[in-house]
Amino acid sequence: MEFDKKIFVDWLRTRLKRNYSKDLKEATRHDMFDAVSAAVMDYIQTNWMATRKEYEGKNVRQLYYLSAEFLMGRALGNNLINLEIREAIGEVLEELGYTYTEIEEEEPDAGLGNGGLGRLAACFLDSLASLDYPGHGYGIRYQYGMFEQHIENGYQVEYPDNWLKHRDPWEVKRSDLAVKVSFGGTPVAEKGPNGNMVFRLENVEEITATPYDIPIVGFNTRTVNRLRLWEASSEDGFDLQLFNDMEYMRAVERQNKAENISRVLYPNDSGPSGKALRLKQQYFFTSASLQDIVNKYKRDHGSNFDDFAKYTVMQLNDTHPVVAIPELMRLLMDENGLGWDAAWDIVTQTLAYTNHTLLAEALERWPIDIFEGLIPRVYQILEEINRRFLTELRNKFPGDWQRHNRMSIIGKGMINMAWLAIVGCFSVNGVAALHSELLKNNELVDWSELYPEKFNNKTNGVTQRRWLLSANPRLSSFITKKIGSGWETDLFRLKKLEAFVDDPAVLDEFLEIKHKNKVDLAAYLKETQDIFIDPDSIFDIQIKRLHEYKRQLLNVLHIMYLYNRLISESDYNPVPRTFIFGAKAASGYRRAKSIIKLINTIADRINNDHRVRGRLRVVFVENYRVSVAEKLFPASDVSEQISTAGKEASGTGNMKFMINGAITLGTLDGANIEIVEEAGEENAVIFGLTAEEIRKIDMSHSYNPQEYISANPGLQVVLNQLIDGTYGAESSGLFHELYDSLVHGVDGQRPDVYYLLADFDAYVQAHEKICELYADRRGWAKKTLLNVARSGKFSSDRTIEEYVRDIWKLEKVHVPFPEGKKK
Repeated sequence: MEFDKKIFVDWLRTRLKRNYSKDLKEATRHDMFDAVSAAVMDYIQTNWMATRKEYEGKNVRQLYYLSAEFLMGRALGNNLINLEIREAIGEVLEELGYTYTEIEEEEPDAGLGNGGLGRLAACFLDSLASLDYPGHGYGIRYQYGMFEQHIENGYQVEYPDNWLKHRDPWEVKRSDLAVKVSFGGTPVAEKGPNGNMVFRLENVEEITATPYDIPIVGFNTRTVNRLRLWEASSEDGFDLQLFNDMEYMRAVERQNKAENISRVLYPNDSGPSGKALRLKQQYFFTSASLQDIVNKYKRDHGSNFDDFAKYTVMQLNDTHPVVAIPELMRLLMDENGLGWDAAWDIVTQTLAYTNHTLLAEALERWPIDIFEGLIPRVYQILEEINRRFLTELRNKFPGDWQRHNRMSIIGKGMINMAWLAIVGCFSVNGVAALHSELLKNNELVDWSELYPEKFNNKTNGVTQRRWLLSANPRLSSFITKKIGSGWETDLFRLKKLEAFVDDPAVLDEFLEIKHKNKVDLAAYLKETQDIFIDPDSIFDIQIKRLHEYKRQLLNVLHIMYLYNRLISESDYNPVPRTFIFGAKAASGYRRAKSIIKLINTIADRINNDHRVRGRLRVVFVENYRVSVAEKLFPASDVSEQISTAGKEASGTGNMKFMINGAITLGTLDGANIEIVEEAGEENAVIFGLTAEEIRKIDMSHSYNPQEYISANPGLQVVLNQLIDGTYGAESSGLFHELYDSLVHGVDGQRPDVYYLLADFDAYVQAHEKICELYADRRGWAKKTLLNVARSGKFSSDRTIEEYVRDIWKLEKVHVPFPEGKKK
């Protein structure tokens, strides 16, 4: 895009004067961030309006991506990269006495997501816009993110993530498009004008859903799609009479109750009230989004819904928005007069579902009493969906009552949302080849037998614009210098880097880039956490949500084992290593929080022991988030992807590590398998049981962790150190549950559910292999450069093209540039 420095500075002056009554000399860094963002929005708005007009003029099919979270990260840098004016803005800021970095640091990470599911949604939106596809996101405008993590005395402590403390300069409030979402009430049936039964709700709690739109800027294109987020409020939430009666808390009780719906990302749902709030959140944003989509269709096409599926397709990102199935039925029947069969045809041609888990406990289920109490009419429709489905089952599998019971959407007092998704959606996809096969052949085998045509795979991807071009400018410049541009929109072009993998000068340059990135990370950690780490050591990094199946505990046990060896074996002198963790544990997940405490306890001991100084360090990065990840991935040497085989659906962190030149140390799980296939087995370090081996052990009930403990004295010592006071007197009680979970079993579970002890010895050997490989610096550089060169498959652009081809059936819409201006 064309950029005029003088005009831009004039815009900054105008923004500062209008918003803060300040001039350039008086502005704080945050004032300047806000002014820069507002000025950049002027560029974006022009393209945004042009995009909307182009979509409306061509009357194209549009995708709506419904997700409970969108882990967007900071917007300024990403928008400037995609507008291709980041360098120019940096020059303007320097002339005004600022650095680009210090202005960017003023932007908080948007508190709209937590883990891989939310980051995938963000990458997909970026790819849709960059590829010129009409696709938009729908979610919740959370006032607070899940939480801001502080580490206090080694423990995770949760504080409010007040990311909206200042205004968000990227959002546009659309009060004109607000809708009402109803909870509770009593369904009342009456005859409609055509003699058919219609339903309405009486005595409902009515919540106002107000949309805020955030622009999604495509790279090197005029396309700007949108992320529409809903805020909850109550139109009559303030009772003036109660306030005048000095009942101040009661006067705003209704408003507070409404606002709680969009208050916090993933509130604790360990009790009934938390579960009810979670369901309210899901129904709130799903209903508001569907109303918005239906209203748009009616504005464009009138009240005849025959072409609804022609112009509309929706992707449900996991089970959180699956309530869309009965809710769309309600909107079509109760609000728009369609009969059941016509409405069901539309639903089953419009909605598609992505499954993100292989864990049975993560397949969402709702208690009937909570569901029916909150959304009674939706529950009535759900009962009818299930009744008709069971009739279909009885016709197809007569007499197979066990199958009927297993597959019933409603059963044992619960509603199985994944079952509902499969029944009501025309497509069901997994997110990695292994994941999709395990879904079809194991976890959802009943369903794949019933609907084989619905199941497909769409291996995840990440956007190279954020995770390479923006996050790793040194490596990006190196790539462009070697192979030219174009890889920013076609990551397969990185394959051309293979021509340089035997060139010593190129390998040395590649190593120097990695070293500089490690120096930068070391400086960041010194500044933010007062931690010193050695850039000449191996940076071994595990950054992901804290969950037992992801096996951060296996990593910690190995570090304890390594520490013991360094102290007790005088001739043991491996390459110096720095182990870096970043993770949040869900606030109600006690055992995960114990693992965080263990990591920090071990780090405190090791980092203060002069006997291992210069050889071993352990770091827990506080409040891990996207902006921190953008510093960690470029500096990584080793990518820890060590989940129990068959448990991780895909992973996307593994892909970000790969494109930034790290070697995967991992199990054959999720997308690791495809990473190894692309990179070459010799350019990764793979260990541990396979998913098939674990399945056989599970079926035989033959697993005995004592066999592995007895065979490995070093492992036995490490386990005992969890409870014998080695790491302080308090540790014997603190970590007893972790010990019991591995050795004896707790909460009715068998011991070592995730096979840490079975894989421990192989994991130790894998780390020895890493040290051996790292010692050969150019050999290591060749392997890591080959990882970069062969990472093309893992662009979210490729994933989106597959969704478009197989599921969404979208057409590209190129937004033309103004006459006389070039792309």
